[in-house]
Amino acid sequence: MKTIACYSIKGGVGKTAAAVNFALTAAEDGNRVLLIDLDPQGASSFYFRVKPSSKLKAKLFLSEQEKLRQNIRASDYANLDILPANLSYRNFDVMFKQMSRSKHQLRKVLKSLKSDYDLLLLDCPPSISLLSENVFNAADLVLVPVIPTTLSERTLGQLWRFFKDNDYDTRKICPFLSMVNYRTRMHKDVSERLHKDYKRVLQGYIPLSAEIEKMGAQRAPIFAYARNHIAAKCYQMMWSELRNRIEAL
Repeated sequence: MKTIACYSIKGGVGKTAAAVNFALTAAEDGNRVLLIDLDPQGASSFYFRVKPSSKLKAKLFLSEQEKLRQNIRASDYANLDILPANLSYRNFDVMFKQMSRSKHQLRKVLKSLKSDYDLLLLDCPPSISLLSENVFNAADLVLVPVIPTTLSERTLGQLWRFFKDNDYDTRKICPFLSMVNYRTRMHKDVSERLHKDYKRVLQGYIPLSAEIEKMGAQRAPIFAYARNHIAAKCYQMMWSELRNRIEAL
């Protein structure tokens, strides 16, 4: 079982859209996938029409493995299950601070799912916190969507320095370009600079697309309503590239 986190310090960069679409693409590729929504906003759960659990509070998530399993929900798609978010997840950091080995608790919880799934995909809230550090320890790869703009580029640099300063393995960081519009000079320039400065940037990219924005109104991954659109094909091509990275772990 591999654990992949969709994570960014910065919000609004296409993180949840990527988590949702990669989860479905991986499932259609024959993997048993569990998408775990760690963001108290619950956007991934919303896209899959899965209601947030009123029972699985943050404390139970970390301490009751049987309760965790009972709250896993089947999606409308083969091989893909969802563990929906709960608003109480905003308290994760408080819970972690009260526990020994506070930066390793999530990894311990996820190990209990090892026999049931080939891939765990974590949709993470945009922050840098104890939850984030738990994600860094638990994940085999940390997928980081980066809009080719100065501020988004800056937050990738902040994440890279945080990993180095705190002895996390920077090889886990797997940036990819998101919401790209190559008709603008800035997007071209920043994209070229990112590929030069960060050798592990995925070659594929996700375009800026109205079809992706429709996911909220459709409450579905893009493949459910626009499978043949170029944006859907970009997710599929990027998954192929990402799969090779996972297999090399």
